[in-house]
Amino acid sequence: MAATTVRLTVGQALVKFLIAQYSERDGTEQRLFEGVFGIFGHGNVAGVGQALLQQELEDPTSLPYVLARNEQGMVHASAAFARMRDRLSTWACTASIGPGSTNMVTGAALATINRLPVLLLPSDVFATRASDPVLQQLEFTGASDITVNDVFRPVSKFFDRVWRPEMLPSALLGAMRVLTDPAETGAVTIALPQDVQAEAHDWPMSLFSKRVWHVPRPTPEAASLAAAAAVIRSSRQPMIVSGGGTIYSDATEALREFVESTGIPVGESQAGKGSLVYDHPLALGAVGSTGTTAANAIARDADLVIGVGTRYTDFTTASRTAFQNPEVRFVNINVASFDAAKHAGLTLVADARVTLEALGDELEGWSVDSDYRSRASQLSAEWDAVVDHAYNLGHEPLPAQSEIIGAVNEVSEPGDVVICAAGSMPGDLHKLWRTRNRKGYHVEYGYSCMGYEIAGGVGARMACPDRDIFVMVGDGSFLMMAQELVTAVQEGIKVIVVLVQNHGFASIGALSEELGSQRFGTRYRTRNSETSRLDGELLPVDLAANAASLGCTVYRAGDIGSLKEAIRKAKVASGPVVIHIESDPLIPAPSSDSWWDVPVSEVSDLESTERARVVYDEQKAKQRHLI
Repeated sequence: MAATTVRLTVGQALVKFLIAQYSERDGTEQRLFEGVFGIFGHGNVAGVGQALLQQELEDPTSLPYVLARNEQGMVHASAAFARMRDRLSTWACTASIGPGSTNMVTGAALATINRLPVLLLPSDVFATRASDPVLQQLEFTGASDITVNDVFRPVSKFFDRVWRPEMLPSALLGAMRVLTDPAETGAVTIALPQDVQAEAHDWPMSLFSKRVWHVPRPTPEAASLAAAAAVIRSSRQPMIVSGGGTIYSDATEALREFVESTGIPVGESQAGKGSLVYDHPLALGAVGSTGTTAANAIARDADLVIGVGTRYTDFTTASRTAFQNPEVRFVNINVASFDAAKHAGLTLVADARVTLEALGDELEGWSVDSDYRSRASQLSAEWDAVVDHAYNLGHEPLPAQSEIIGAVNEVSEPGDVVICAAGSMPGDLHKLWRTRNRKGYHVEYGYSCMGYEIAGGVGARMACPDRDIFVMVGDGSFLMMAQELVTAVQEGIKVIVVLVQNHGFASIGALSEELGSQRFGTRYRTRNSETSRLDGELLPVDLAANAASLGCTVYRAGDIGSLKEAIRKAKVASGPVVIHIESDPLIPAPSSDSWWDVPVSEVSDLESTERARVVYDEQKAKQRHLI
């Protein structure tokens, strides 16, 4: 008689279970977990670590283990991988007890905010409490069952702690449900006490059978669809705000067909950039605080905004000043009812692709006026001329950041991917990058997390090894987390890092000046013994040499011409490449004619702050509390 159970440790059972999980959408299956990132320490080395070793010796391709250098970084890599795979596949992350595990909290927040599935497996204290307090254990005097891993609760879409082996199956099944739900997905955390990881149990064989999780495409409710079509037909100046949901649902072709039949122009959020190729006549480009003048001009007058897969963040809505038409209405298409209900819009809780196709059928024969279509196309063409100028300033002695972006855009191929996350670069890229492929733009701006860039680049390359990944990163973010370059060297992962040295925090420096704080605390300078301030000489830090010491191929570019040549060399190189170039941080990108709400001190002894407060009050008066 065949055995119905198998005796394994909790760590071994976990590994066997992860191997057997698949996702499926539109009839295509893929492994839900491509592998496990990890850093071992006490708490997981003898539990999950032993299980991964045992599995690697049995079959090294079944669930590859990749040694990372920073726990936050490995979560970023997993999130980037999931984003490039349209949230249908991801990685698990294992970390040791205490700081190893809590280092993942920032990554968890990023994944949840951006609606990206990652599985976190932080190690935990002894369930038996036999050795309390163990090294790195928090002793909370008010409750003995609270550990540092409880900090994952508010940043996870699902949290569980496996105090006993019998709890593992329900924890895992609950985790898979959330990871594969497009409306609920984000970081999922299963805390694993270190003694429980190594404890053996008799598991039902069925737990390790192949399990396929269907990722649905919810269809719009008929009455809501009809109501939305009626609202659209009654509009005269509609626009679409396309978000990440358009990309993840593979709805870009449906969007293009819808736009061409109706004539409704499209503005894009950060996550939605690439919804239309940049030179489509109805592609307005970025909308909001970091938007184009084309998108923001259409947004100001729009009497209807159709949100497709967008969260309507403050940057997308220009802190609720973008849409100024007093009669503006909203139709929101989103798999998540939470987002669909924003701005008191008419809600279509459904998949973006399915809904756009259905709306297209409902609106057959209807289109905006030809004059409106022409105006949108004209504004788009005018902005493209602005981009051309920003790409070719010829600024000396140091190039402007816009010229660096232009050089990378010119030399890269349409299928290549640009990655960024924080600082001045994301805003400039949002305005200026000419997207030529739906997955060619990858800027993390939900959490805008400094340090995401290089780790994200590693994850993105692992997800699409046939594409070159261009990581655009400033010196500020580079100094926060460059460690995963070592992981890239270890795994032979090619990423092309364009390291822009501007000696400080350019984005916050510009914002500080705008808000009357005179770029205080944003420049990388030595302490001046005469003034006791950070206004001395530039720091003698050689980031290119630092990258070389980590094992990367490094090119130093002195101008735009040598930058382009370095990019061409990097394209044919193997392994990680870092291209170092200095820029002038005082040359801004073209204005978006928009605003972002960052409060200015209401009273101040500084004249610069008082002036900034006057401007702030003027802009604040334009805000519309739509919900």
